[in-house]
Amino acid sequence: MVRILVAVLIALGILAVGVLLTRAMSARRIGDDDRPAEPEDVTDLDVSFVCRECGTEFLVTRLGEVQVPRHCGEPMEAVQRPAARPELN
Repeated sequence: MVRILVAVLIALGILAVGVLLTRAMSARRIGDDDRPAEPEDVTDLDVSFVCRECGTEFLVTRLGEVQVPRHCGEPMEAVQRPAARPELN
């Protein structure tokens, strides 16, 4: 009888540790702590996504989650152009 009780207690202990570890791993994976709350304004950077197949360009003005758009079935390429500087007179 004592052996059965000890075996059940060990099984419950292993189950509890497994559940706690699973919860800890899933909470860290799903957490949104590392993402910005709002999209960031990146107009000053002059970044565009360019389709190498047809030349279509998308100007990036606000950056949230980075997802490379597709055009013509192929991923577009990020291109940063030099920022336009006002002429010094």
